[in-house]
Parts: sequence; C-alpha cells; structure tokens
Amino acid sequence: MASSRGKAPSQRQLRVGEEIRHALADILRCGHFRDPVLRNTPITVTEVRVTPDLRRAISFVTPLGGEGMETVLCSLRRAAAYLRGQLSHHAKLRHVPELDFQPDVSFEAVDRLEALLHPQKTSDDVADTAKPSGPQDDGA
Repeated sequence: MASSRGKAPSQRQLRVGEEIRHALADILRCGHFRDPVLRNTPITVTEVRVTPDLRRAISFVTPLGGEGMETVLCSLRRAAAYLRGQLSHHAKLRHVPELDFQPDVSFEAVDRLEALLHPQKTSDDVADTAKPSGPQDDGA
C-alpha cells in the first residue's frame, strides 16, 4: 500500500480511503444505475488508495465470482462521474477525489502463492485416495 514515492500512506490517506471504500460499497449495493451491468452485478470494493494530495482515488474492485471483470470495469469507468457525485453525498469530505477503477488481483496472487508453497498437497491427497486402506487378505 505504498504511495508513488515508496513511502507508506499517511493516516489521513488511510482514513479517507476507508471512508471512500465504505461509501462506494453502499452506493454500489443500492444499485440505482441505468447500466444493467452495474445494476445486476454484485461488486466488491476491496481497497481504495488515495494519492497524498487526496485528489485521486484508485478503487480496487472485483465482481462476485470474479467473472466479467472487463465489462464491470468499463461500466464503472463510464459511471465514474455519477459515482463521484453520489460519493459527495455519502462521504464527509471537503473535496471528493477523481475516481479510477482497477481490478483487484490479490485473490489470484494468493492462489498462485498457495500453489507455489503447497504443490504436493493436492497430489498427496489424490495418492492417498488411490491407495487401498487397511490390511489385505490373500485368503491364506
């Protein structure tokens, strides 16, 4: 969650980002949109990173199930001005930042890391089910 200069975000950036995240989640949950993609797709706002000057907010989103990411992102980017206006009513901010939307790939990164750390887990589970369990009786 480092800013563009490699510094950790300030408390103010974190607080504003969380406030925007909660407000965007409420706005998206209500679903008062003309766009059928935004109206019918449950969208999770996982994180909001705010620039140090608080003029721009990057929202990391993912649709429920992870499918249709590109169409959801296109719809969100088209509705950014509307969302910003709604955000001005929901969040207690002096200045509402410009909104940008990016796909949240953290879940995919965790899955890749898990596969790297535990590659034998699934193959061992399969091998255990293939082996007969218990003593063999040869009829002697």
